[in-house]
Amino acid sequence: MAPVSIRQTDRRTVTDSFRDLGVDTTIADALEAKGIATPFPIQRMTIPDSLAGRDVCGRAKTGSGKTLAFGIPLVQRATPAEARRPTGIVLVPTRELALQVYGELKPLAATRDLTVVAIYGGASMEDQITALAKSASIVVATPGRLIDLVERKEVSLAAVDKVVVDEADRMADMGFLPQVEWLLRQIDGRHQTLLFSATLDGVVSGLIRRYQTDPAMHELDASAPTVEQLHHRFITVHEMDKVKVAAEIARASKRTIIFVRTKFRCDKVAERISALGVDAQAIHGDLRQTAREKVLNKFTKGDLPVLVATDVAARGIHVDDVETVIHYDPPDDHKSYLHRSGRTARAGDTGVAVTLVLWNEELDVKRLQSRLGLDLPLVEMFSNDERLKDLVAWDGRDSVT
Repeated sequence: MAPVSIRQTDRRTVTDSFRDLGVDTTIADALEAKGIATPFPIQRMTIPDSLAGRDVCGRAKTGSGKTLAFGIPLVQRATPAEARRPTGIVLVPTRELALQVYGELKPLAATRDLTVVAIYGGASMEDQITALAKSASIVVATPGRLIDLVERKEVSLAAVDKVVVDEADRMADMGFLPQVEWLLRQIDGRHQTLLFSATLDGVVSGLIRRYQTDPAMHELDASAPTVEQLHHRFITVHEMDKVKVAAEIARASKRTIIFVRTKFRCDKVAERISALGVDAQAIHGDLRQTAREKVLNKFTKGDLPVLVATDVAARGIHVDDVETVIHYDPPDDHKSYLHRSGRTARAGDTGVAVTLVLWNEELDVKRLQSRLGLDLPLVEMFSNDERLKDLVAWDGRDSVT
């Protein structure tokens, strides 16, 4: 496809309901039944253009409500499909995200008697083949598994007329763009492409030029911090007391994610946190897919208060109501910090990101702060410090983000 002009549009009129955006009553009713009555900004901005059939490009961070921003138009405009010939596909970078997008789209699709199928590696291919044979209109897929099924001729993309590329920047970071482009090249004929990403520059801009036609561009406060309403805390700790500090912070939160660097450390920290009376479980790449799904499901439902995760395992975690993120091991760079911290302060909620710092990590953490545009104190605390029970209250500069 030849390079296209990209037109910037900006719809910021406050809208009270999804119906005002053109969303069908059946879908709006289903959303309201789940307590979702008022559109988020990215939904107000993009849904009308998507419903009109335009290509849409949305720049929005994790937690902004972008799944429904593309999901509602995708479902509303979807058509019944023949066996193994979906009419809409959603490409996502991780199996966890595939399951979560599937979970959000399934009840909406049910209002229109349409079927959604999740396709991802690490699960039974035979079960997925069986599901595709039952006339799935929308397929939510990780690129690698979908390519496998296309090459086995278990699914055809010939009837696809609506494509969503979600978290395009994460696709690039994880090296999946060649697979994404392979799939996009298999889709012939006229089709609508919706692309959502936290950034629209670099290789993502190449995707836009090659695979979208005059897209409506919508950006959520490009000058705003990547994570809004987020309180940053940097606490110096002693090695022997570190896990107890983490446990006390988690004890004061309903839902916490703790980030560590390695799989081995992930298991050990989860074990030690649990031994201190705070239920915690680990999620990392060495766990079987069924075990990962079980842990994530417990965490999502609120049955597990603490999730200990590696960076790679956490890429697909998109759970609302995470109050606290603990950088148990400080991240390697500011991008990792922002991505980790983006697990909280989602969908308009507030959140706290806490970095635990050993004496020999202080210089690196100050450099990290500099890259983030932060200038916050590194405050020494022990596990019996009362301030750990309310990390927002103890620093007068808690509004700095």
